[in-house]
Amino acid sequence: MKGGVKVAETLQMIFQNTQGRNSTISVTDPDSELTALDVETVMDSVIAKNVFETTGGDIVAKVRSQVVSRDVDVLAEY
Repeated sequence: MKGGVKVAETLQMIFQNTQGRNSTISVTDPDSELTALDVETVMDSVIAKNVFETTGGDIVAKVRSQVVSRDVDVLAEY
């Protein structure tokens, strides 16, 4: 039951679907060695393989990728 502050990171890959709306794929705790080129390659693969469908249709274009960091104050772990 130890608490403390942890930094939580999430990789967000943001795409555009056929209706022109953004759709985000999030990955928690991404590898710290990940580069922009690595992420771009994965995003290109997601588009090329057409493995995800959104409510706005297929994913058709990359918009951006970003790593979001936030402090999480853990009160207790069980």
